[in-house]
Amino acid sequence: MENKILGLHHITAIAGDPQRNHHFYTRSLGLRMVKKTVNFDDPQTYHLYYADKVGTPGTLLTFFPWPGVKQGKIGAGMATEIGYSVPKGSLDFWKRRFEANNTHHLNIDERFGEKYLLFRDPDGLWLSLVEAKHQDNRPGWVTNEVSSDVAIKGFHSITLTLNSIVETVEILTGVFGYRQVEQEGNLYRYKTDHAENAAIVDLLESPGAPVGVNAGGTNHHVAFRVKDEQVLMAFREKVLAKGLHITEKIDRKYFFSLYFREPGGVLFEIATDNPGMAVDEKVDELGTSLMLPGQYESMRARIEAVLPELQVKV
Repeated sequence: MENKILGLHHITAIAGDPQRNHHFYTRSLGLRMVKKTVNFDDPQTYHLYYADKVGTPGTLLTFFPWPGVKQGKIGAGMATEIGYSVPKGSLDFWKRRFEANNTHHLNIDERFGEKYLLFRDPDGLWLSLVEAKHQDNRPGWVTNEVSSDVAIKGFHSITLTLNSIVETVEILTGVFGYRQVEQEGNLYRYKTDHAENAAIVDLLESPGAPVGVNAGGTNHHVAFRVKDEQVLMAFREKVLAKGLHITEKIDRKYFFSLYFREPGGVLFEIATDNPGMAVDEKVDELGTSLMLPGQYESMRARIEAVLPELQVKV
């Protein structure tokens, strides 16, 4: 089987109050919380996953919410905007909704021939809703307030801000198989032909931009999607061949991962489709209970005692 990157797998960001984070993404944006677990490297912190009905790779936005976390600063060497795909004609609905909910947003604009609406979540994280050029047939998660004709479908793109894009381009094209498809000023669009959706990486080249500070309201890492562990390890060899440090395979329970920092400073992850979000919960029950990896199950009482209370409504 030929080794392919299948677009974006998930994006992980840092938040403050977990209840506020949960309310915004499930109520305001109408996403489904498909997993309530902990940071496997810091089990006293939640790891919350928002996505479509089943947590399909390419729809997964995850958060480490640290109450009281200091505010980060977006800048060079980090992902600075998460793009979500929405149905054509839905941006007016979202603009009205943001106005009603006091969500900070800008005016509807256009780039690369696509209308988009830029907004910030309560922690200051920048996101956008994009009416994609292509036909996106993914079904969004529907709620009482967000119907199917306006529901968020999953990722459209991720924007990386870099002082120089040259070495990052070499990773995207030479290792991941992306190609440049468009350019507007200092914004360069790269796309993979091996995914219908969540296939775009935009590179914003800003030579004078200060380096970003990773804390509240910023993105922690960007994960790219592969089919399985065999493909994952083939990409490990490709990254090593570029002279970059990359981790050993890590079992994240819902996927297997590798991590490396690309030359522009952004933390990249490569993650597998398998085994998926339903490995420890039924699909209808996703996100309703605190799920722990095996190594922490014996510590459940202690972990539950220190985690902030989080009210989850299905």
